[in-house]
Amino acid sequence: MMVNDHGLPLAGTLVARDHEGWSAELRAEFAANAHNGRVGGRLLSETDRVRVWEIRLAPGERLPAHRHVLDYFWTALTAGRGRQHTADGTTREVTYEAGETRHFTFGPGEFLLHDLENCGHTPLLFTTVEFKDAGRPQQGADPG
Repeated sequence: MMVNDHGLPLAGTLVARDHEGWSAELRAEFAANAHNGRVGGRLLSETDRVRVWEIRLAPGERLPAHRHVLDYFWTALTAGRGRQHTADGTTREVTYEAGETRHFTFGPGEFLLHDLENCGHTPLLFTTVEFKDAGRPQQGADPG
């Protein structure tokens, strides 16, 4: 399994490094969204312990850059292809299988800042669950 500089698992195939192919608009979006805690398209449920998000992307649609600081997992509800840029300047392409699930755990000061684009021919649908009670402060991400 591939990991980033913080040992976090990254999905997919590396297709570019060092911001290769990133537009000025994409770079500006990452700077503007450096603390965007809205990790899904629609917040389905929230309690004192968890947030449950839906991500629904038609072919060609993308979820803007957002920052994960809470432990979380996602499950792909449909099969498809995605592309994601990460703050370390890499671009990855990922093939998702329906039911595929990945878990992420963050230590103090760790985060994942990325976007997600549907680069396939079928809709992508994910459920993401963030654990708010991981025993540490939420490190300033705003889910707004």
